[in-house]
Amino acid sequence: MLFHSLEFLIFFIIVYTLYLFLDHKKQNIMLLIASYIFYGFWDWRFLSLMFVSTVIDFYCGRKIDLSDNAKIRKKYLILSVIGNLIILGFFKYFNFFVSNLVHALNIAGLDINYSTLNIILPLGISFYTLQSLSYTIDIYRKGMKHTNDFLSFCLFVSFFPQLVAGPIERARNLLPQMLSKREITLEKFYSGCYMVFWGIFLKAFIADNLANMVDPVFVPSPVPYNGIEVLLVSYAFSIQIFCDFAGYSSVARGLARMMGFELMVNFNLPYFATSIQDFWNRWHISLSSWVRDYIYMPLFFSIRRLKGNLKLAAVIMITMAIMGLWHGANWIFVVWGLYHGSLLAIYMFTRKYIVKWINPKSKWGQSAWLWIRIIFVFHLATYGMLIFRAEWGMQIWLLTKAMLFNFTLKPGLESMLFNLLSLSWVLIVVQLIEFKNNDLLYFYKQPVIIRAALYTVCFLLMIIGGAPSGKEFIYFQF
Repeated sequence: MLFHSLEFLIFFIIVYTLYLFLDHKKQNIMLLIASYIFYGFWDWRFLSLMFVSTVIDFYCGRKIDLSDNAKIRKKYLILSVIGNLIILGFFKYFNFFVSNLVHALNIAGLDINYSTLNIILPLGISFYTLQSLSYTIDIYRKGMKHTNDFLSFCLFVSFFPQLVAGPIERARNLLPQMLSKREITLEKFYSGCYMVFWGIFLKAFIADNLANMVDPVFVPSPVPYNGIEVLLVSYAFSIQIFCDFAGYSSVARGLARMMGFELMVNFNLPYFATSIQDFWNRWHISLSSWVRDYIYMPLFFSIRRLKGNLKLAAVIMITMAIMGLWHGANWIFVVWGLYHGSLLAIYMFTRKYIVKWINPKSKWGQSAWLWIRIIFVFHLATYGMLIFRAEWGMQIWLLTKAMLFNFTLKPGLESMLFNLLSLSWVLIVVQLIEFKNNDLLYFYKQPVIIRAALYTVCFLLMIIGGAPSGKEFIYFQF
């Protein structure tokens, strides 16, 4: 049930109509049923996995909070973490690790035959697992209290707007909103509608159309890659994955706001970042902040043998490798994580020297330096997207080699450039203005004539050039 499908439109109209006429407790019950129906629409068999994860963390959270014994508290935290990771690990990584182990043993001279299991990856499991885990970890850290309201906790784990691809909410932010009465106002309704409309435009017009430009280049092909074509497609995929993922997050936040919930901002103009650290403060914020708080910080304080820059580099590289692996059971994602880990480590070691060496005094010089940094970081992130999108390891080298050594003109490149600009110009204009005003809702706050102009342009573009069949969101596969 895709957000930009007729089925979801009918589903949400029914849910929202019921929601408006129910009291708080009945709203939660209805939303829980709706969330399970929404998830079961993909594959009802995996509802049991989500329910098991919910029960484990609800039970462990209560046990942790009610005990003053450090050993008991730690025991139930470990039970929560291991229980969730066993479920996630089996369904997402079992074949990956076993096949790699068998391959290593074969290299070592042990002839082992192995057939992979036909394991289906449950939709959204990587997202709701981290969301549910935040509850027990925060209780263990005494950052929040447990709840006795099991139905509200079930709703926190399964809340349908952000269930499948985030934002990955923290229990201390979203759970209190489940437990208390929500206020629905016209301002929340209208701003929520704006977020939904903008998110659908990003997905249905920009992302899905750019996919038709990107996909053919990344299939295995014996034909030598052209460097200019690879560069244009790298730009296209950077914009595609942003519009696809940020589009989902925008719709999720808009749907939630219409019902009185506030979800966290997941993308904050990431392609206007001025450093690679700033990029990760703006891109997939719910994941990067989760990894920072629950992986990076514990690792940093638990590693005692290493000191100084060596410790910092090691922790960054381990953390980013784990983040890469979170995206999928594929070594390419690990390479992508290590690439970003290397960039972060280099930045951490050099930023004080860069600030010292380059410090423009004039207003013009500061502005020029700002845009040089933005363009530079965008290209670093774009090359990372090329790694992320590659279908096989050697393809990364072949694409890179083409950009370095086969940068020649060929027929059709002008058409690719025209398509790229015609599909992305609205996004570029809107985000430039949002960046200048530091406000993601800048256009929503403008006079009605300006909003109407934006709505009209986006609507006409979707009608004239929208992708004919809705594609699944890219992050559904993670």
